Amino acid sequence: MKYKARSSMTAVGVAAALTMWMAAPAGAATTRSAPSGSTYYLALGDSLAQGEQPTPAGVDQETDQGYVDDIYSALLSTQPTLLVKKLGCPGETTGTMIKGGICNGPRASGRVLSQLTRAVDFLTKHAAQTSLITIDIGANNVDDCITGGTVNTTCVTDGIHTVEKQLPKILAAIRAVAPSVPIYAMNYYDPFLANYLAGGSGVTLAEESESSAVTFNSDLDSIYGTYNAQVADVQDTPFQTTDFTTTDNDMIDGNTVPDNVYDICAWTYMCVPSPQGPDIHANPTGYQMIADEFLSVIEPPS
Repeated sequence: MKYKARSSMTAVGVAAALTMWMAAPAGAATTRSAPSGSTYYLALGDSLAQGEQPTPAGVDQETDQGYVDDIYSALLSTQPTLLVKKLGCPGETTGTMIKGGICNGPRASGRVLSQLTRAVDFLTKHAAQTSLITIDIGANNVDDCITGGTVNTTCVTDGIHTVEKQLPKILAAIRAVAPSVPIYAMNYYDPFLANYLAGGSGVTLAEESESSAVTFNSDLDSIYGTYNAQVADVQDTPFQTTDFTTTDNDMIDGNTVPDNVYDICAWTYMCVPSPQGPDIHANPTGYQMIADEFLSVIEPPS
C-alpha cells in the first residue's frame, strides 16, 4: 500500500519541511476534564507514544503531534466522549516499564510508580469505561546495539530475549485487570536504514539492521498475538522496511535510493542535518502514517 506521491528530495528540503511542520498548530488536546459518561483511550509505551521529536537545536521533547494524538483526534469524530490518558515514557524499556526508574510520576511509599503500575491502577478503576489500549515497547531494548557503524548481534540477541521474557509479563498484568479491553500494538520501523546513504559499509549496516529489525518485529508480533492484541504493521505499512528495491524511482540529493531508505528519510529525522538530526523519532507526517496503520486495525466500539 502506498501512502504518498513519490518524489525527489534534498537534505535541505527535508529540513525546511520539518521546520514548517514543527511550527504547525498543535494537534489534539490531551488534558480535557472527565465529565460523566466519559470513555477512555489508554496509551502506553516509549517516546513514540508521547510523540517525541527533536527541536531545531536537537533537543528531544514530547509533543502533541504523535501517533497517539492522531489516533485520538480521528476517534473523537465517532466517540465524542472519549478522553486520552498518555502514560508513555521516553527511553522506556520493557524492564523499566515494569520496575520504573526512567520517568517521573506519581509516588507511593516514597517510590515513583512504574508505567505498568500506573496502567494497572488506572485499569483497575476504569476498565469498564476504557474503549482501547495502544502500546509500543521494546525498541529501547535493542536500539543501542547499533553503534559505531556496526550491529552488535550478541546485544541484539540479548535484547530480544529480554523482551521475550518481560513483554509477556506486561501484557499479562494488563489482561488480568482488563481482560476484554481491546489492545492494539505496533511493530517498529528501522531508523538505521538511513546509513545506506553513506554508501559502502553504510549499505552493509543498513542491510544488517533490517535483518535484525525483521527478527525483532516477528517476535513482537508473536507475543502480542498470544495476548489477543492486534498489531499495526508499521514495519511494512507504511515504512516498507524490507523493500530495498528502487521501483518507485525515489531520489535523495540526485541519487536513486531504495524505497525503504526513502521512507525513513521522509518520515523520520534520521536524514536531517545536525543539530536536529540524525534522530530516530518520526516527524509529524511519519506519526500520522503510524496512526493510519493503527486505525486500519482498530475496530469501532460495539
